[in-house]
Amino acid sequence: MRIFFDLWWFFKQERMKYGFGIIFLMLSSFLSMIPPYVVGVLVDDIRTRSLTSMTLIRWILFLIIIGIIYYAFGYIWRQLIFGSSIILANQLRNSLYKHFTKLSPNFFQKRRIGDLMAHATNDINAVQNAAGEGILTLIDSITMGGMVIVTMSVLINWKLTLITLLPMPIMVLLTMHYGNLLHQRFGKAQAAFSGLNDKVQENVSGVRVIKAFGEEKAQIQLFRKASRDVVDKNIAVAKVDSLFDPTITFIVAFCYFLALIFGSVFVMQGSMTIGGLTSFTLYLGQLVWPMLAFGFLFNIVERGSASYDRIRRLLAIKPEITDQKGASEDVPSGAITYAIKEYSYPGNQAKVLSDIHITVKQGQTLGIVGKTGAGKTTMLRLLLREFDVIDGQISIGAMPIRSVTLDALRGAIGYVPQDHILFSATIAENIAFAKPDASREAIERVAKLASIHEDILHFKDGYETVVGERGVTLSGGQKQRISIARALLADPEILIFDDSLSAVDARTEVSILHALKHERINKTTLISAHRLSAVEHADQIVVLDEGKIIEHGTHEALIKKNGWYAEMYAHQQLETIVSKGGEKG
Repeated sequence: MRIFFDLWWFFKQERMKYGFGIIFLMLSSFLSMIPPYVVGVLVDDIRTRSLTSMTLIRWILFLIIIGIIYYAFGYIWRQLIFGSSIILANQLRNSLYKHFTKLSPNFFQKRRIGDLMAHATNDINAVQNAAGEGILTLIDSITMGGMVIVTMSVLINWKLTLITLLPMPIMVLLTMHYGNLLHQRFGKAQAAFSGLNDKVQENVSGVRVIKAFGEEKAQIQLFRKASRDVVDKNIAVAKVDSLFDPTITFIVAFCYFLALIFGSVFVMQGSMTIGGLTSFTLYLGQLVWPMLAFGFLFNIVERGSASYDRIRRLLAIKPEITDQKGASEDVPSGAITYAIKEYSYPGNQAKVLSDIHITVKQGQTLGIVGKTGAGKTTMLRLLLREFDVIDGQISIGAMPIRSVTLDALRGAIGYVPQDHILFSATIAENIAFAKPDASREAIERVAKLASIHEDILHFKDGYETVVGERGVTLSGGQKQRISIARALLADPEILIFDDSLSAVDARTEVSILHALKHERINKTTLISAHRLSAVEHADQIVVLDEGKIIEHGTHEALIKKNGWYAEMYAHQQLETIVSKGGEKG
């Protein structure tokens, strides 16, 4: 029953709905006590031949009125209790989603997407059932059971009631034992479902890679294995679940046996009437539901408790990147200054950046180049505060980025990442992601700047073309250019390109860079790239190697140094010449 204490905060929040819902539920239970008593009275009247047609009609009309009221009360308590449980599910789902948006990339690198989805679906549904069906079965079993027992004891025969209820403690002990087993097994079943969910999500997202490598059969076997594990663990849950009904049914049958044996004795002794025994038997039938509900209650609350534990563990994870107390909400602007002594990723002692000292004046373009793993993307992610610098700081306009809120900081930055994420929406909606109220003219203008407009017009539905999840229906270059258009539409103070021109050809790259130069006057741009042609127009270029700046200057100055940059530039120029020669040949 711990789940009800855990959810006490919500019951207090919705106390009016739950309070009135419970009152109407209890009134419904009280009304259900009336028909068996009426039947007993009628049986005794028939036995004594005192029943008249007028009396029978009055009793029938009375029962019809009771039935109508019972129907109305049932409608009201269902709306209040089940409606409140839906509100709980909505709040938990929103809390989880909001929590996900606050967590750092480090969290998502360690967690499986399918597992997180399972928390937001199956686990929340189980908690919702505990707050709806669980409250119903708890109150109904106590109220109905209590009223039935009191009615049988006070109005009929307390001795027979006591004898009939002797097996009840055995049922309570057994259902508690089943509940503990269910809690353990249901937690494992939910974890197995999370794994299966993750497997499906990965395979659907990577279906083209699976097909390209001919791994369909291998992945099907892995899926069957994961699915079999879910089945096995849910069967283990079902084995415990299936013990509730037979146990309760057996106890109830034994209660009936005791009632008939000892009730017949009391009738023969004259301490009970036949009508009284009839009413007692009907009341005992009404006691079946509270007994069954008691078993259902353990089932529901243990499932809900296991799921709520999983949700709470997730919500208890603290965001690594948060706003400092008193952080400014003003969007920062001005020169960007890196002053990093050294940086390592959380949980990793290896230095990723060392002695990074550079200033980018407002309106300048900075190019960042170097070998794979040199630290280019890390420099950009630190500016976004995806991670925090401990030994050193980054400033915008002489204001450390940790002294402004995350919303203000990211409101100043437009980001085009290496992994171009597009959503299952139209192309126009993807471009307008950061500015949903943008006009079609504005969307088309930035699409032209990103050299994607003509491609879009060739699609059957143009800008209304719906792209697949993560943009799977588009080529790599098209996704990159739509991502660039999305960033340009936001018109940020600082624009970051994280190797975002790698999938476009040289001519398209030149066109995009030319558009950027004219569009982003007095606004800062940071470009990391492997292809040096993407940064040769930059006001300054830094060359990184193993997290350190080994060269710094303009394109012309770096060429004259004859260092890594000059060597790589000559190599790439040669590749371009060979490629063009090959095309001519």
